[in-house]
Parts: sequence; structure tokens; C-alpha cells
Amino acid sequence: MIYLDNAATTWPKPEETIKAIEDCIRNNGANPGRGGHTMSLSAGRIVFETREALARLFNAGDPARIVFTGNATEALNLALKGVLKPGDHVITSSMEHNAIARPLHVLKKKGVDVTELPCSSQGFLDPGDVSKAVRRNTRAVVVLHASNVTGTIMPVKEIGQITREKGIIFIVDAAQTAGLLDLDVEKMNIDLLAFTGHKSLYGPQGTGGLFIREGIELEPLIEGGTGSRSESLEQPEDMPDRFESGTPNTPGIAGLGAGIRFIISRGIDQIRSHKHRLMARFLDGLKQMKKIEIYGPGDPAVQVPVISINVKEQDSSEIAFILDKVFHIACRSGLHCAPMAHKTIGTLDRGAVRFSFSIFNTEEDVDRTLDALERTVAELP
Repeated sequence: MIYLDNAATTWPKPEETIKAIEDCIRNNGANPGRGGHTMSLSAGRIVFETREALARLFNAGDPARIVFTGNATEALNLALKGVLKPGDHVITSSMEHNAIARPLHVLKKKGVDVTELPCSSQGFLDPGDVSKAVRRNTRAVVVLHASNVTGTIMPVKEIGQITREKGIIFIVDAAQTAGLLDLDVEKMNIDLLAFTGHKSLYGPQGTGGLFIREGIELEPLIEGGTGSRSESLEQPEDMPDRFESGTPNTPGIAGLGAGIRFIISRGIDQIRSHKHRLMARFLDGLKQMKKIEIYGPGDPAVQVPVISINVKEQDSSEIAFILDKVFHIACRSGLHCAPMAHKTIGTLDRGAVRFSFSIFNTEEDVDRTLDALERTVAELP
């Protein structure tokens, strides 16, 4: 199979990730931070070392400011519901994933005022529009770093400069960019950074987290056992315990740590360069096919390796089905959990066929996919 659905979940995983998960289950199966015995301490070391690696990757300083969650969606819920209260105003964009759109919809019904800034048909957001939308009660700006539909990279650094100058909290969804693009929470003035482990960080599903800048006060989503201050019924104030109630996914965190070490050993620049070449090759081939419409920038310089298309007037699910069943190519069709983005680019009625690449894809994968598309288009009436 040619797997081109890496924007959903990267596959395959590095061998290092698989081995780390297995080793953790076999040899470090105790609860981290819940005991003083050797195995518990060893499990705790795994969690801490992964937290340290993430802090270095994001230039986050204190590793305790990295909170583990089950995925980016949970992290964004923690950020949004922990910060926004009735009467607050929040600014977002028209390209957001439902991981942002749905929590904001709930918060809007509870009295939070939401401004959704329109993006261009290619998915770009003008930072100037953000500045103009700020009000006296604006509490936060929340945007994705790159679209999971068009791959469009948002001007995060420019928006961060605006939010810092105006004293507004800046929340960034890095689900598509953590491990792929340079992320520096200091240079980008990011206050809350949500990430997932199972995409470009090459970890397993069920891992993710949230960077919380010192001084940002959040309400926890859940309370419970943390292994600390157990004598009190009050949730601990200490980081990261305040937001990590219950037994953590230690095997998953071990795999995530291995995924980060894999990235560091390869180098983000090398990984990005490889994906850039694949994306450029794929786009060049697509542009030769008259019956294919490409959405988004169509330029590897301003997008991550996520490319969405449609073929003539065909339903996107039909094209994806043919690619899967006839050519054994895995891609994704539909709305990609981002109806706002599809409305912005004009595909809300039928969705789009999405292709997304990882470090393990090859030029041969690209060429075979282009050939499959060409043959599929030729068979259409």
C-alpha cells in the first residue's frame, strides 16, 4: 500500500518508536510518580525525559510547563475552556479544525463573543485583520499553525507580535506542524501551544500535550489523583500536576519521546526538505492534468505537505475509493473535520481528496499516485 494520509496519522512509525513502547510495557510497567520503587522511578524518568525533549523542541524553557494530554483536541479544549469566560472576546479564523471550532461554539452559547476572521480562498489569514478585530474585552486569539485541508501556513509569528503588544493570550494549534516546522514559543510569542504526538512527531496515537506559558492561569478540565499533595482535596497548583490527573499513558509517552529523538537525529530541516521535494513533484504532476482542481497555495514554500484536490465534478469519496480499492493508495476524502475550511475554499458541498506525505514516502509513491490519478481521470465520462 502507498500510504498518503499522514495528516490524519503518520504511518509507518519509526522502529525506534515501536521498540520504545514495547520496552516500556515489558520493563517499565509501573505508574510514574505514584511510588518510590525502582520500576515507578524508571517510568517517571521516561515521562520526564520526554517532557524535557518537547521543551527543547519548542524552546519552552521549563519542562514542567509541558502538560501531557491524549491529543491536540484535548489540549485545545483545556486551553480554550481554561482561559475564556462569559463576557470575553476571542478571535479565530475561518480555516479552523473542529478541535477549535466546536469548543468555541459551546463557549459562544455560554456567553463568550467569537469573531471568525475570513481567510482567502487559498486559506491565508491577514495579520492586519487580527489587529483590527481586537476589542477592549478581547481575551485571546486562537489559530492553527497550518491547515489540515490546504496545508496553508498561517503567519503565526506576525500574529504573536500583535497579541504580545496588545496583552492578549495567543493560542496556537500545532497539530500539523509540531516536528515539521520550527516552533519557538519565545520568538513567536505563543502563550499556549497545543500539539499531537501521532503526526509529525512520529509518536503513537493517544499522545499530545499543551505548553502553558508561566503566568497564564487555566482552570483544569478534570481533577483527581496526581501522586502529589494527596492529603488535600484541592487540586495541586504545581505544574504539571495541576493538569495531569490520573494515570498517564506511559507507553505512549515513551513512544513519543522516541519519535522526537528520531526527528532530532534526522534533523527537522532534512525532514522538511524531503517532504518539500515530494510535494513539489506531486504538485507539478497535478498541474499537468486539466480535469483536476488543486486547492490551497499550490506552493511548497508556504504550505506543509498537505494537498487537496477534486476531479471534475466527481464526489471526493468516489475518487478516494477508486484509489484505495484499485490502486492500493490510502488518502482521505470528505470534510476532514474542518467544515469551516471547506466553506472558505468552496468545497463544503463535496469535500476534497487529500494527500499528505511523511519522511517514509518516496518519489516512486508520488509517481505511482500521479499515474493512478491520470488513469482514473481518463476513465471518467
